[in-house]
Amino acid sequence: MTAAFTPILPTVHCSLATPDAAEAAAAQQAPRLFSQAAETDVEGSFPTQSFADLAVAGLLTVALPAALGGAGLDAPTATLPLLRVLQHVGRGNLAVGRVYEGHLNALLLIQQLATAAQVARYAADARAGHLFGVWNTEAPAEGVHLEALPNGRYRLRGAKTFASGAGQVSRPLITGALPDGRGWQLFVLPAEAQPPALDRSFWQPLGMRATASFRADLTGLELDANDLIGPPNAYYQQPAFSGGAIRFAAVQLGGAEAVFAETRDFLRGLGRTDDPYQRQRLGEMAILLESGRQWVRGAAEHAARPGAATPEGAEATVAYANMMRTAIEAICLDMLRLAERCVGARGLLRPQPFERLHRDLTHYLRQPAPDGALADVGRFVLDGKTF
Repeated sequence: MTAAFTPILPTVHCSLATPDAAEAAAAQQAPRLFSQAAETDVEGSFPTQSFADLAVAGLLTVALPAALGGAGLDAPTATLPLLRVLQHVGRGNLAVGRVYEGHLNALLLIQQLATAAQVARYAADARAGHLFGVWNTEAPAEGVHLEALPNGRYRLRGAKTFASGAGQVSRPLITGALPDGRGWQLFVLPAEAQPPALDRSFWQPLGMRATASFRADLTGLELDANDLIGPPNAYYQQPAFSGGAIRFAAVQLGGAEAVFAETRDFLRGLGRTDDPYQRQRLGEMAILLESGRQWVRGAAEHAARPGAATPEGAEATVAYANMMRTAIEAICLDMLRLAERCVGARGLLRPQPFERLHRDLTHYLRQPAPDGALADVGRFVLDGKTF
């Protein structure tokens, strides 16, 4: 166990003022991220340089409105460029995409739930290069609890697991149980001032090694009332809670896009472009990729439609998001299967990227409750409801 904390805190040199500018910047960064990915594919590592590059490019602030120095990707009408930004980053490096999606998710949640003063405070932190994240997963027997202290303060007890970016995320947004069964409370931990104790041995994964998803023990750390975000149980309100699945699905699709591109380049390098069976498989992969892009567009249109915040609209948004994440999972798995057949044993040897891409994408696809998500879609349509 260690409480060491080494934040990135790079200087942000660029400000992206529009969704189109954000999308273009992410597309430009993708090849750089890809070139750096193999170097940090080590347990306990973290893509520090990649996040410094994202900060310099202005991509850490894109989820803020223009008035706060962002590109306006917080607006529902900007959902499509938001998802495309995530897809580009995932195409570059899925480990970076996982942590980056958590960063944007935290900023979006803060804007939805926090006071105006808190939003301004954390927007300034994002502009200064602080990395945000969302830590929600925990073992039931050691979950995080807030214990009331005098003067409105709280002392923390318990730990989070799969705390992605631990040791680098300086503003994690965390869930904890309030005293007396009053529900779950979101709070931001100023982690550079109060670093959690990290168990790095927890993270021995198949893939996504560079996400630094350690176990983070918060026991003994303290919060001020100003660190609390929103009312109790706000984190679980729909459609934001389940509807946000479209963001990690967009990152996953970016990984599938990288698999497609590398497979095509590998076959070109071997001069196998005239093989009819390879052409057939590449045709299937192209269809899968385009299907994923259509799902991204559909999810964005659904999230931006009028009435999405009504009870009926929220239910439809969640059901559509569950369809989209399920479809993207199937697309990614089929893409991996076809790529394996294309490149064979030779292509799965390092330094070829397929071995890493396969591990990372396979691991990242294991998102919570996939069967429940699909069953929710079935319930929705069996009830006679429409999208």
